[in-house]
Amino acid sequence: MFDTLSDRLAATFKNLRGKGRLSEADIDATAREIRIALLEADVALPVVRAFIKQVKERALGAEVSQALNPAQQVIKIVNEELVGILGGETRRLRFAKTAPTVIMLAGLQGAGKTTLAGKLGRWLRTQGHTPLLVACDLQRPNAVNQLSVVAERAGVAIYAPEPGNGVGDPVRVAEDSIAFAKSKQYDVVIVDTAGRLGIDQELMQQAADIRDAVRPDEVLFVVDAMIGQDAVNTAEAFRDGVGFDGVVLSKLDGDARGGAALSIAHVTGRQIMFASNGEKLDDFDAFHPDRMASRILGMGDMLSLIEKAEQTFSQAEAEKMAAKLAKGPKEFTLDDFLAQMEQVRKMGSISKLLGMLPGMGQIKDQINNLDEKDVDRTAAIIKSMTPAERQEPTIINGSRRARIARGSGVDVSAVKNLVERFFEARKMMSKMAQGGGMPGMPGMPGMPGMGGGSRKKGKPQKKAKGKQRSGNPMKRKAEEQAAAERRAAGPGAQQGDAFGLPGAGKDASSFELPKEFRDMLPPQQ
Repeated sequence: MFDTLSDRLAATFKNLRGKGRLSEADIDATAREIRIALLEADVALPVVRAFIKQVKERALGAEVSQALNPAQQVIKIVNEELVGILGGETRRLRFAKTAPTVIMLAGLQGAGKTTLAGKLGRWLRTQGHTPLLVACDLQRPNAVNQLSVVAERAGVAIYAPEPGNGVGDPVRVAEDSIAFAKSKQYDVVIVDTAGRLGIDQELMQQAADIRDAVRPDEVLFVVDAMIGQDAVNTAEAFRDGVGFDGVVLSKLDGDARGGAALSIAHVTGRQIMFASNGEKLDDFDAFHPDRMASRILGMGDMLSLIEKAEQTFSQAEAEKMAAKLAKGPKEFTLDDFLAQMEQVRKMGSISKLLGMLPGMGQIKDQINNLDEKDVDRTAAIIKSMTPAERQEPTIINGSRRARIARGSGVDVSAVKNLVERFFEARKMMSKMAQGGGMPGMPGMPGMPGMGGGSRKKGKPQKKAKGKQRSGNPMKRKAEEQAAAERRAAGPGAQQGDAFGLPGAGKDASSFELPKEFRDMLPPQQ
């Protein structure tokens, strides 16, 4: 959604990086470019003015003029001000001291309240809660049926005593749902209210009546992030007419400019708490202003990526895989490769995951053009193999490749490429598991599994074979004579012996070890 804004800001900062010092004219030009970028992204004008004022004041101050890298300092200021516009710190749900916690959803028709009720219910269930969805949208045709379907898919309970379609009293349903939740021991109640095509007095009055009847702990205003400046106007009207505690952004994955979403928290004084960024029920998460600002500036969102991985990957499975890789590359089979691939797929869209990595904005077009079905094709190829072929891919010859290709509906070259990629991946993962770093990376002296780094490519280091002889004839003769004398004197007189000490001979009792070393030796029998 913020691609246009990200691209403009990236181009602006790129012009700054080549300058050692920033003049007032440079800062003015940068502020002007940022202003244009925000306005083109549909950010509200009062918000843009406040943002630019803060950035210019700080950029002209000592924190930039005395910085070693002024360009990076300006980026840091813009990042911090973006976080401030988006609400500052992450706003968490307030839970009631005595269950159930009541959450009321409000907003216009078409904003996605019903679907979002299911997403929020599913999210709360993964957090260890037992939510109950309440169908209080009794005006819109089939709204109750839609909520029932969403609740079933989300794996949460629903309270829908009225059929809807204009039948039933939504205020009474909301009031009765609290007693029902207490009797069935649901700890969170999510009330889905009716919406309208626009702001009207009837809508506001009904929402206010439901609010007074259930006294919600949280009133969340659901807004479509794609409706532009009208999102701010609607939010102000709901704030003044009904009141709300937080904002939920839906359809954040759309291709609109989306700057209105940046304006809501600043204009209404209510923070964005959740964001829905897809059609699936798990495309929903808490909104973190600092992480969103980082994404807008092309810095990625590693924390969200790590959280997704922790939710998807089992700790026991990860330890089992690490132990298997540490034993050697041959322990890692195509079955393991398939299992890892399916785990990554559970985390969500591959392009979205790549978009969370820092610096990926530079290859945004390639990421957006990724074919998500490549993972399915790879899985089909592996599943077309016999158990023996998955365990030992080296046995896959020409005839086997042809059979696998027919079974998975791909070309023979695709099977060959998959096997080659698997061998490379296995080698890399095994090396990383053994502490050797990634293949192809420059080695570091003294690190296990890594080369010396100074060795030239193609010239392997030669191993020493025994004691090297001197090239000087006189010196070589003297060395041979000394060796003959040592052999004649016997092994006990050999210089150094086991301890490498001159004159110690066979009996090392004359050598006194330091106390710290003596304490580490085992007691004499």
